[in-house]
Amino acid sequence: MTTHGRSSHGAASNRSRMMAVGVALAAVVAGAGIWVSQADDGGSQSVADSGMPSAHGGAGAGAGASAAEAANSGPLSELDKTFLVKVRQAGLWEIPAGRMAQNQASSEAIKRAGMHLLDGHSKLDQLVREDAKALSSPIPDEASAEQQEWVEQMKNADGEKFDQLFVDLLRASHGKIFITIGEVRAATKNHMIRRLAKVANNTVMDHMEVLEDTGLLTDAVLDDVAASVPK
Repeated sequence: MTTHGRSSHGAASNRSRMMAVGVALAAVVAGAGIWVSQADDGGSQSVADSGMPSAHGGAGAGAGASAAEAANSGPLSELDKTFLVKVRQAGLWEIPAGRMAQNQASSEAIKRAGMHLLDGHSKLDQLVREDAKALSSPIPDEASAEQQEWVEQMKNADGEKFDQLFVDLLRASHGKIFITIGEVRAATKNHMIRRLAKVANNTVMDHMEVLEDTGLLTDAVLDDVAASVPK
């Protein structure tokens, strides 16, 4: 009986230890899960606060540009510098346009296009800011006067009027910058600019497609874009 009692007591102790280990392991796993969740939430909060998700990670462009990378990236032409400015200014008015679409559009297709603008230009904007800083090439903190006027026009429109204005302005703008991207990508000797042009190309192509999917693209807009093609 004594032996059996000791055996039973030993088995109970083993079970207790196993249960304790299991509880501890579960706590570790849960803690790790909470930490990951908090890290994700923190990242999301940071993105939400800044309005600028990580461009390099989100756009598949690699790690942030460093001074060493910039120093060995190749010569920077005047067209390259102009391209940095144009990409920056695009985000400065198209991100607000994407936000307005969520509240002022009557069409779900326009709201969807607006979300694509918000996502794509937030990532692209961070990328261009990082690259411009590394390359010591100044970029503006304001959209151009013309772009600011476009934003004002959209602020004063809603419903179907907003929908058509949104497509007219943004499809024309994207078509014109698409032409510039091709020029830059074809001729630049700087590999960071080449990378930026690739990301910009993918972003602008996506935006043109969602704008076209609204069914509101007019021939007049395409004629306007065609008139801007260098002869």
